[in-house]
Amino acid sequence: MQDHDARVPEEAKPGDSDVPNQAETPCDPDAPLDNRKIPLPLKIFGILCLIGGIAVLPLIGLLVFVMVEAFQEGMFSDDSIVSNILFFAQIGLMAALTILFIILGARLMRNKRRGARQVAEVLMVLVILIVLCDMMLFGLNEDDIFYAVIFVILIALSSYIDPSLAEERELQRKLRLMEDRSQAELGDRAGRDLSGEGFITLNFFNIFWIFVVCCVIGLILETIYHFMLFGGYEDRAGLLFGPFSPIYGFGAVLMTVALNRFHDKPIIIIFLVSAVIGGAFEYLTSWFMQFAFGIIAWDYSGTWLSIDGRTNGMFMIMWGCLGVVWIKLLLPQMLKIVNLIPWNWRYIVTTVAAALMITNGVMTLMSLDCWYEREAGRTPDTPVEQFFADHFDNEYMEHRFQSMSIDPDNATRTER
Repeated sequence: MQDHDARVPEEAKPGDSDVPNQAETPCDPDAPLDNRKIPLPLKIFGILCLIGGIAVLPLIGLLVFVMVEAFQEGMFSDDSIVSNILFFAQIGLMAALTILFIILGARLMRNKRRGARQVAEVLMVLVILIVLCDMMLFGLNEDDIFYAVIFVILIALSSYIDPSLAEERELQRKLRLMEDRSQAELGDRAGRDLSGEGFITLNFFNIFWIFVVCCVIGLILETIYHFMLFGGYEDRAGLLFGPFSPIYGFGAVLMTVALNRFHDKPIIIIFLVSAVIGGAFEYLTSWFMQFAFGIIAWDYSGTWLSIDGRTNGMFMIMWGCLGVVWIKLLLPQMLKIVNLIPWNWRYIVTTVAAALMITNGVMTLMSLDCWYEREAGRTPDTPVEQFFADHFDNEYMEHRFQSMSIDPDNATRTER
């Protein structure tokens, strides 16, 4: 028996999970993978972030000073108040972006995986906000390509250095699953936050599939609602291709992130938080679409508790109910379905699907921008504008986005 035990592989021994191996023990969420050395290329990237941020920060400060002086001298008097606010907001966001890139570089150099991932996630939000401000001020332009590249890099960085994802890859590669972790990954707790801090692990994989699934579910619900209310079919899609309504996808992501640590709270709290988040998101989405593209997609003026016609009490109640149903019923079922994707296909399928969805989103924004330019009386003068004029002309856009009306006079764009 002793000889037989000696031949048992070390990784198969029952007590192996109790061995305090700093390099391979996956038990502690903050160690060891959180402290494992980051590869040299990422450290070089961290150094570049640190140096670039330090170099750019004084320029941002100088730009802020110049803009404040120009504003005090009345050089912005011809622009609308909203345009001025957006311009200064964009400068402030760029300053915050620069500072956080310095912090990201420092954390990468110090092998702080979890901290670097958190900074990368905040940077992604800032990049989105900067692009939104830029689009409302200038429409789509070449600067957005630069921010898109940064966003993709941050997604890849966040996914690669995420300790929870790294741990999953490590466990799958070495087949050293502790009993509870094995059940979590293969059973009812698939995709759940095993630390107990939240309901699910907020990684790119989970967030992306929540977005996609809710884009489809939201479109189905809105189509049925419109049919029952008005007695006719209307295409309520929000993207150029496919059965997707991104407002519901983004709304679900926001609710999931906001309610992740409140999933076990009383239903009334979940309802109120969901109602506020959903109403605010609907308001801001309407505000952005109007100021960026002159698009009015809905108008609740004159309805119960209408807020500037962009949201109202009835739809805030609807968002509250959807939040409760989502957190209590649908999210656990969705995690089970998404985790049916085999582990050896998971990253490939998600990467391909994300690439297609991003392409769809970018082409949607470009088609809306070209639609705006044509409605503003501008003749397509670039190959891109001509492409969209040929394949997605005004008639096509009106048929595809039947719930939208566009008027360039509603926008707040300004000339560079």
